[in-house]
Amino acid sequence: MRAVTVPHPGDAHVLTVTDVAEPAPGDREVLIRVTAAGVNGADLSQRRGHYPSPPGAPPWPGLEVSGEVAGVGAAVTEWTVGDRVCALLPGGGYAEYVTADAGLVLPVPPGVDLVEAAGLPEVVATVWSTVFQLAELRSGETLLVHGGSSGIGSMAIQLGSAFGARVIATAGTPEKTAFSRGLGAEIAVDYKSQDFVEVVKDATDGHGADVVLDIVGGDYLSRDLDALAVGGRIMSIADRSGGTASIDVGLLMRKRARIWGTTLRARPLSERVAIIAAVRENVWPLLETGRVHPVIDSVFPLVDAAQAHLRMESSAHLGKILLQAR
Repeated sequence: MRAVTVPHPGDAHVLTVTDVAEPAPGDREVLIRVTAAGVNGADLSQRRGHYPSPPGAPPWPGLEVSGEVAGVGAAVTEWTVGDRVCALLPGGGYAEYVTADAGLVLPVPPGVDLVEAAGLPEVVATVWSTVFQLAELRSGETLLVHGGSSGIGSMAIQLGSAFGARVIATAGTPEKTAFSRGLGAEIAVDYKSQDFVEVVKDATDGHGADVVLDIVGGDYLSRDLDALAVGGRIMSIADRSGGTASIDVGLLMRKRARIWGTTLRARPLSERVAIIAAVRENVWPLLETGRVHPVIDSVFPLVDAAQAHLRMESSAHLGKILLQAR
């Protein structure tokens, strides 16, 4: 089978289509004939040599796929050959076939295109586990989402709004702020011309944001704290700044605030399986009714993975970028 491999760290052009052995499912695994794979920031970090696949996972990128079940392990009873599925992976999604633990597989919701379903598992699991499970966002609270036009941001806006939160999003262009409002953000801040701290304070009459979803890191953390409500929670899930953060510890204490740093791929399998079960229970019904939907920017052929990475690095995308394997 074909897979997009990374022979050595580098820019997007190091991505190479390679013939590799087709995987075989273990006892509790499902073999998926890949239709499409999602492109994520973690894939770019892996390509650059900063975020390798965990032990046991294929060494090439890809954290989520959609497709059809092509085989099942001896102990798998919940999936059968031919099922339309999408799955969360520790790696290896940039390929024509991949195996996934049966507990990390989800049915493609009715009404969702099989290709577009590849853009769901990673973003939905990330947003649900951070914003709702850890930060415990509640109806009526204010959620501040950085990068509202990203894959993560577009899902966080939709889910926050669907569960009764007031959503404020940041983005870098008028097109992206309009895009964020179209997904359900009550207020969209152009961070290049506006101070999101002041906007949040003004919009909440000084209360601040109850939960912040931060995909930027660096000096944003100190500004997040300034914008935070007393008892607020900051979820730090990526560091695009490449630097360290300095915060006012006294303000952190006065606000009785919490800052969580977390990733998804590095969590134990049992935790990821529990997250997927919660996603199926709480988010999948919203996808089935159309209240929440995958937001797709563009779809590239698998062999054009380099162009997909360049698209993501341009920051021009609105929503998810996908690779179509067939």
